[in-house]
Amino acid sequence: MTHKEMTVGELIDFLSGCDRSAPVRQAMNPFFPMAHRLEQVVPFTDKEGQMVVYLAEGRDAETQLGHLPPEVAVLLAWQSPVQPPPRRPRRRAGGN
Repeated sequence: MTHKEMTVGELIDFLSGCDRSAPVRQAMNPFFPMAHRLEQVVPFTDKEGQMVVYLAEGRDAETQLGHLPPEVAVLLAWQSPVQPPPRRPRRRAGGN
């Protein structure tokens, strides 16, 4: 199974429509979604001679920001939207 990789051009096209002052974060691990700060962009030429750009998180303790907001996990299709359980009428002390 081959996966289509996003290109630098596609990333630039997407980011060009965003607020330039917005922080960039990375969502990681769909089974335990966490948010991370990006610190580095590293271009690299792989063994086939293809340029690959890596986005890397920092090394300090504040790089991992905590759990990804559930709404973002839903938008990424990592989680299903969760509906609150239906409310049932409260039981009374007399059994009714």
